[in-house]
Amino acid sequence: MWRNLETKYTDAQWCRFNGDTTRLYKSPRSSSSMVLCALNRQLLRSSSCCALMARLQTSSRRRCCLYSSTQGFNQEEIRQKLRVFPGGSVDLLKQDSGVAVLTINNPTRMNAFSGSMMVDLEEKVSQLENWTEGKGLVVRGAAETFCSGSDLNAVRAISSPQDGMKMCMFMQDALTRLLRLPLVSVALVEGRALGGGAELTTACDFRLMATGSVIQFVHKHMGLVPGWGGAARLVHIVGSQNALKLLGGAVKVDPERGLDIGLADGVLEADGDTPGAGTPVQQAEDWLHRYTEGPVPVIQAVKKVVLAGRELPLLEALRTEKEVFGTVWGAPANLQALASKSKHK
Repeated sequence: MWRNLETKYTDAQWCRFNGDTTRLYKSPRSSSSMVLCALNRQLLRSSSCCALMARLQTSSRRRCCLYSSTQGFNQEEIRQKLRVFPGGSVDLLKQDSGVAVLTINNPTRMNAFSGSMMVDLEEKVSQLENWTEGKGLVVRGAAETFCSGSDLNAVRAISSPQDGMKMCMFMQDALTRLLRLPLVSVALVEGRALGGGAELTTACDFRLMATGSVIQFVHKHMGLVPGWGGAARLVHIVGSQNALKLLGGAVKVDPERGLDIGLADGVLEADGDTPGAGTPVQQAEDWLHRYTEGPVPVIQAVKKVVLAGRELPLLEALRTEKEVFGTVWGAPANLQALASKSKHK
């Protein structure tokens, strides 16, 4: 970024970035001069950075809404219809570590989503969108089972094509927003993840599978295809050929096969295999730590640029990357790294 860090700078020299010019203080071969330069530039640009962050947050909120009223999407109306079918809950625990745990909690129905749980999920996603101190997220099911999809009682009650489409749009919106959170997320798969539960795993950045667990897209057996965005996300994760096999064959994916095709990113230690390994949730948090260690703004920025690269055309992704880069350049974490003369490891 700097043309020559060993140059003996003088007061007549300038440092330039994104069109800004700020005098570089006299301090030959001193990293502190770069720190002062970056700090000075940051102060000069503080108001514009605030405006930039506001624009980024506004645009992010706009992107989160997949459907509009012109497409028959009335979120509050759908919420009211779904709340008619109660049972279970979706629980959220936000921790001081910056890693939250989201639990699908309906053990008597293998953690299947009731209508009210779908609303719970959307509300918890909204809370996470506003969690400024968050860095990571573990998504799990209660009682050593991940999730078996939709509660059939609710499915039968909203079996009309119109209601089915509304539920589809609601869950697509909620799970897309879950994936777009500025948090690094991992699905902790214990027991079975079936149907909509399998789709839920694809709405996380990573998937960890416990010994004996299974991910299975059983939609074909119900005369359906994924409707919560799972098919589109699955193609991105495992490729079109593997996705076709998993969907067309309703294949049971165990941890070994999951690792082989890229659906799983790791396998948890079985109880007793490794003394002191901890509970599955503890193992998942420890595994996630390597990707969430560091200042919150930096981890969130990493997630944002990855999302841009995955979802946007190249030129727009590059512009987004530039804007996100501008929010961390000269920020406290960057200045601290410069001041400490940290080396790449």
